[in-house]
Amino acid sequence: MGWENIRTTAGLSWGKGVPSAAAAAGAAQLPVALLLWWFQQMDTEDYGLMGPSWGLACLAVFAPLYLPFLGLAHACAQTLPALTLARTALRPLPWPEWVRHLLGTVLVAAAWAGAVAALWGLPFVTTAVALAALGVLPVLAVNRTRRRPRGTWGTWGTWWRAGVASVALSVLTVLGGLLATAAGLIEEYEPPELSAARLAGVWRGEDGAELLLRPGGRAELTEIPADEPASYGEVIVCEGTGSWALGRADDHARRDVVVLRIAEGSGTGSGCGDELTWTISGTDRAPELFAVLGDPDAGDVRILKWAPS
Repeated sequence: MGWENIRTTAGLSWGKGVPSAAAAAGAAQLPVALLLWWFQQMDTEDYGLMGPSWGLACLAVFAPLYLPFLGLAHACAQTLPALTLARTALRPLPWPEWVRHLLGTVLVAAAWAGAVAALWGLPFVTTAVALAALGVLPVLAVNRTRRRPRGTWGTWGTWWRAGVASVALSVLTVLGGLLATAAGLIEEYEPPELSAARLAGVWRGEDGAELLLRPGGRAELTEIPADEPASYGEVIVCEGTGSWALGRADDHARRDVVVLRIAEGSGTGSGCGDELTWTISGTDRAPELFAVLGDPDAGDVRILKWAPS
């Protein structure tokens, strides 16, 4: 392929097979990284929506179509720029090129992490470590390609070997994750079990939403969102006073909920006059109440957080 011998702006050639090796290794590791993320997400709340399992299944079906492009994008964004750094700015360092390449990968990862932190507010250190980790395997693949005799694999040989390795590593990751879950090393999310006395107090959310649950079952609602029964996806705002009780959504969900009913206030007789259900979530130290408005599978999640007095 013509792009195998592309030269950088500094006049450096990456070498025969290097771009393919970088892209193939970058693509091969992405399913494993996604699986590791999925297992890490098992101990987080999905707020009653379709969890990452459904999205993971969809991604797996179409993986052969998009992974090569993601691998190429990763190579162009991290692995090949890091190789250029290793052969230019980092060249005076008395280390082998693959070590300088790893260092270059860390520097490029830090640069991308800084941009992501500035634009989207993600934590810099966590992002930098994750991006640097994604750069290790492509660096090793590039180093192996440069040491391999010319013409032994070719571009297609590199890609199908990367595909086989990706499938094998993904299977091992799934088996390891299942064993870790069975052994209790990975714990699934469990909502807190709160008594009525623990629920009593003030709960606040966005846009001025406030719910006061008084001991004895009296409730005061301020700017509490709810579904509009006569429409699909429309949100109304409920205010007033009424009652509340601790209950259970249904036997399938096995989640405790707070059931509200307005006796006096705006919206009485409309959606606000019906039972408003808020599911208990969060943790024992930081409990939450949430409601999914609109489509139950992909709706608008509204959260009320406990405000300690």
